[in-house]
Amino acid sequence: MAPKRPNLILITTDQQRGDCLGCAGHPVLETPYLDQLASQGARFTHAYTSVPACTPARAALLTGMDQWHHGRIAMAGADALEFPATLPGELARAGYHTQAVGKMHFYPQRRLYGFHHMVLDESGRQYGRFVSDYITWFEAHRTGPYGYRDHSIDWNSWMSRPSHLPEHLHPTYWTAEEGIHFLQRRDPSRPFFLWLSFARPHSPYDAPEPYFRLYDGRDDIPDPLVGDWTDAYAVADPDVNAPFTLRPPREVRRARAGYYGNITFIDHQIGRLLYEFGRFDRAELENTFILFTSDHGDMLGDHHHWRKTYAYEGSARVPLLCRWPRGWDAPRGQVLDQPIELRDVMPTLLDAAGVACPPSVDGASLLPLARGGDPSWRPFVQGEYSSCYRKSEGMQYVTDGREKYIWFHHTGRERFFDLVADPGECHDLSADPAASGRIERWRHALAEIDERRGDPRGQGGRLVPQPQGVPSLSPFYQRWREAAAALDHGATP
Repeated sequence: MAPKRPNLILITTDQQRGDCLGCAGHPVLETPYLDQLASQGARFTHAYTSVPACTPARAALLTGMDQWHHGRIAMAGADALEFPATLPGELARAGYHTQAVGKMHFYPQRRLYGFHHMVLDESGRQYGRFVSDYITWFEAHRTGPYGYRDHSIDWNSWMSRPSHLPEHLHPTYWTAEEGIHFLQRRDPSRPFFLWLSFARPHSPYDAPEPYFRLYDGRDDIPDPLVGDWTDAYAVADPDVNAPFTLRPPREVRRARAGYYGNITFIDHQIGRLLYEFGRFDRAELENTFILFTSDHGDMLGDHHHWRKTYAYEGSARVPLLCRWPRGWDAPRGQVLDQPIELRDVMPTLLDAAGVACPPSVDGASLLPLARGGDPSWRPFVQGEYSSCYRKSEGMQYVTDGREKYIWFHHTGRERFFDLVADPGECHDLSADPAASGRIERWRHALAEIDERRGDPRGQGGRLVPQPQGVPSLSPFYQRWREAAAALDHGATP
């Protein structure tokens, strides 16, 4: 008899840094349930998001494509798209019951993209006729005349305070609760795929009071990193949503307390979901492959930067770990250092399910790495963002997890970091003669990628600055948009 196909759970957080796991050696943060999952499979130390923002990162998770092929090289585009293949679509065709819970950040907001059903928390995004399932639930369950956002902190602010809501009304709790409901109500005759997507620790940094207090006022909260290249950013911008601003140490520590509290709260809710799943069906839990990651990170004041979209480690590196089902022969407790990217999530989950990977997928399954290595694995990851809050900050980057080269396509500026000696990217080596040979190799590798895909930033093996900036969408975006429009009109795309 063939082995039973595993269930699949993809757990994502929004805006969680790659260093923000207890098992990654964070000096303060507590993530016991995620640490346990990592001990039951593998943790990847050099996982990156090629476009460090919500919708492009989620496009990579959904399609397994690189950013040029799925079309978004920035936070742009609000159209219905018809991709050649999607993760839930392929699994549904293979007989899986597919469910999305939490933040998807798709357009239109209820487009299924292959899911059988969605239950959504889209934070403050309510376009057209869309009504958030979380907000509808909140309005039915609140116990007083207050709103879910009455703490006043904005969606991209560096400000922080405890949530005014009791734990059981916080969106993090709701997301886990809806995941539990699906596990209880799913089709028991089929394996399932659940994408459980938490909208935190993305700002607002509004952890419930007990979780905020775990970290608030502690003197061991890590100080923000400040590089030798950051003087131009050391300006106190009073904008509460400023992407670049020098804040007093007490405000930075408070922001980190709220951010860490949100992560620990998510961790405990993941633990609650796994407990409830095991309580009513231990055998199914043991036959479940779990992958945890985030769409991008958060600078949290490092180098006077906040939010995301940057090439720096706080923004572009993400946590990624896998937990094997019981009986799998892959070693457990592995820590693997190959450079991987969010496009690898779809092929990994398809591989775990025994489902063929469509030709449109650019990523690769991580399972061969966990089962002894893959000598043909990519040597580096390439990423970009067309305009990081300022046109002059628009960039491309390449990294193997040990070095990182950043090129600012508007001006031609460069930065180069030795991540082994300087993991905090505090010392820019771009003008160091001793690093010139390594920098030239990275320049050529990046230019070759651009030239191969028809991007004017690469010409004749050289990088060519674009003073007018670059588009936020690649030509492929229009292709998938036209395919969706053709389907909507009953034509073959």
